[in-house]
Amino acid sequence: METRRKVIILVAVAAGLGALGYSQYASASHIGVEVTQSRLVEETASGSSYALELEFDNPSLLYLTAGETEFMVTADGQRIGDGRLEAFTLPAMDSAAVSGTFVVDPEGGTYEGGEPDVRIMGVTTYDMLFTTVDVPFVYRPTGEQARAFIESR
Repeated sequence: METRRKVIILVAVAAGLGALGYSQYASASHIGVEVTQSRLVEETASGSSYALELEFDNPSLLYLTAGETEFMVTADGQRIGDGRLEAFTLPAMDSAAVSGTFVVDPEGGTYEGGEPDVRIMGVTTYDMLFTTVDVPFVYRPTGEQARAFIESR
């Protein structure tokens, strides 16, 4: 009878830890991102280069580390450029500022005025205790930030 009780307790603890791990994995899938800074660094015939700072917000209890992250910027569904974020760590239940660069492709589409639908999209790979998690992100910058990307073209 004692062995059976130990097995039941062990199974209950394992199920509880599994549920906790899954809930934190699900929370890590909802990491928020926003542009906090964007400034023009250089304009050349091959494109405009920007220095960016993004802020990532971690709603989970997991301390996450990420390598370099590549992303792309689109406007009205057309690719306008690519960027790269430096490696960073994201503390549990906290946020972190991450620096990066972005290059606007001068051949990357045309726009007919108005307010384009600009999106910054990428996938960040976070290293966790026993696994890695790929978390896609899509961020829509403010109208002012979007105009800065478009008007530089």
